[in-house]
Amino acid sequence: MSEHAHGHADSHDAAHEDHGIAQYIYVFLALCVLTGASFFTYSSYWPFHDQPKIGWAFMMAVSCTKAMLVILFFMHVKYEANWKYVLTIPAGFMSIFLICALVPDVGLRGHWIAEEASENMAAPRGAQHAAPRHGGDHKGADDGSHGGESH
Repeated sequence: MSEHAHGHADSHDAAHEDHGIAQYIYVFLALCVLTGASFFTYSSYWPFHDQPKIGWAFMMAVSCTKAMLVILFFMHVKYEANWKYVLTIPAGFMSIFLICALVPDVGLRGHWIAEEASENMAAPRGAQHAAPRHGGDHKGADDGSHGGESH
C-alpha cells in the first residue's frame, strides 16, 4: 500500500514539474498584453468609440480571459483532478440562473411602482430640473400624506 501511495506522490510531483517558472512568466506576459488590450479601448486608435456596447463586450471578453488564466495557472486548477467540474459546472449554472432572474428585475424596476414610491424616487439623470412628477410640490401641504408621520 505504501508503494501505491509513493507511486501516486511521484506522479503528482511529475505533473507539477511540467509547469516551471517559464510557464508562469508566459501567463504573466499574457496578462500584461490583455491589460494593454483593455486600455486600448480608451485610446484614440479604438475604432468603435461611437458604439460603446462593442467596447463593453470586448472588455468583458478580455476580463473573462484574464480571470480564466489566473484561475487555471496561478490557482493550479488546470492540474486538479476531474472533481473540479463537480464544483464549477453547478456554480456556472447558478450564475446564469441568477443573471436571468435578476437582470429583468433591475431593468423593469420603475415600470410597476406605487404612487407614493414614485413620488419619493430620485429623478432620472437629465431630469433634475424638470417639473415634479405628480402635480406640484407637496413640501408645504398639510394633507397628512407627507412629513414623516407614522401611521
